[in-house]
Amino acid sequence: MRAFEESHPWLRFAIRLDGAPPRFWLLLGEARSKCEHIAGVPLRPEVGEKLHRLFLAKGALGSTAIEGNTLSEAEVLRHLEGTLTLPPSREYLRREVQNVVAACNQVIAEIGSDRPPLLSVDLIRQFNRQVLDGLELGPGVVPGEIRDYSVGVAAYRGAPAADCEFLLQRLCDWLNGPTFTPPDADDAVIYAIIRAVVAHVYLAWIHPFGDGNGRTARMLEFTILVTAGVPTPAAHLLSNHYNQTRADYYRQLAQSSRSDGDLLPFVTYAAQGFVDGLREQLLLVREQQLDVAWENFVHDAFRDRKSPSDRRRRILVLQLSAAVAPVPKARLREISPQVAVEYANKTEKTFSRDLNELRRMGLAHTVEGGWIARKDRILAFLPLRHDKQTPQRNEAGG
Repeated sequence: MRAFEESHPWLRFAIRLDGAPPRFWLLLGEARSKCEHIAGVPLRPEVGEKLHRLFLAKGALGSTAIEGNTLSEAEVLRHLEGTLTLPPSREYLRREVQNVVAACNQVIAEIGSDRPPLLSVDLIRQFNRQVLDGLELGPGVVPGEIRDYSVGVAAYRGAPAADCEFLLQRLCDWLNGPTFTPPDADDAVIYAIIRAVVAHVYLAWIHPFGDGNGRTARMLEFTILVTAGVPTPAAHLLSNHYNQTRADYYRQLAQSSRSDGDLLPFVTYAAQGFVDGLREQLLLVREQQLDVAWENFVHDAFRDRKSPSDRRRRILVLQLSAAVAPVPKARLREISPQVAVEYANKTEKTFSRDLNELRRMGLAHTVEGGWIARKDRILAFLPLRHDKQTPQRNEAGG
């Protein structure tokens, strides 16, 4: 009998999902569907790169912030853009984030080169070396080396040091075995989500390293997801979710060990956060696609209209399209420098005539609070419902 069987009886390497409620499977089904929607979505290259950086920043920051990193999301984005300047006393914070970014990029590069990482004890040790690279560490901590002493987080104690390597190997065998092999290729993402979260929890329970266990667990989770075909922006969502719900994250981890290793509550908690993040991502993608489609629609509306007044009106409605809220008429002339130049020498009568023409063309209208672009015209198949942002039948002076 090994020591962990007495000290950590919840390390049973088993998961029971036959009693999972319908909501659990609905979440996983929605996650698979939304991953399919995000994969290969058409976006302008610069927009796609911007969203990739945004969610890489959220994921890398989430993975480090939950361990105490105090950089902001804006600072991490500046780091990814190469413009972040930090004083020497905070430079280690950048290094923590960069280690995670570099590890994620290496995984993506290997998958892109048809060399997907194989789940193994060596891979787990490699991740720990990467996330701890170049950082000042406590006594006895060697990056990538399995500890030979006791460790813990708050009241939780990691598995006995003598059992850690055995437990890691058993974890890898379990994760690579039939339990997590989908019977149908279409279910690969669903099984990958369960497998990734289970890998995360077990690595946190075993706690095999002197430091960096949480970051290593989240790297393992990320790797399992992207290897199964989850789009890279989506694969960062779980780390961001754990950070945003930090107190619940630790509570769920502690509760799962106290409940004889029942993983279902933690996997459900993770799946809900994953789906919430996917919904947010799809909203951002949809907004970007709407902007492109709307801009094309406006240019098409003015295709045969080449007069100076038509050029001015096109500029006005395109600049109005970028507004996030209705713009009162009194502020429309200053909505952008370009619009201000166009109307600098124009009378109020001319301005009102241009607005009325945009209304007549169906490109702009008034709602409560001011003027908005008629982007709703290119939104198909929306559900029928009352919306306060409906046209009002007032004149351009509104």
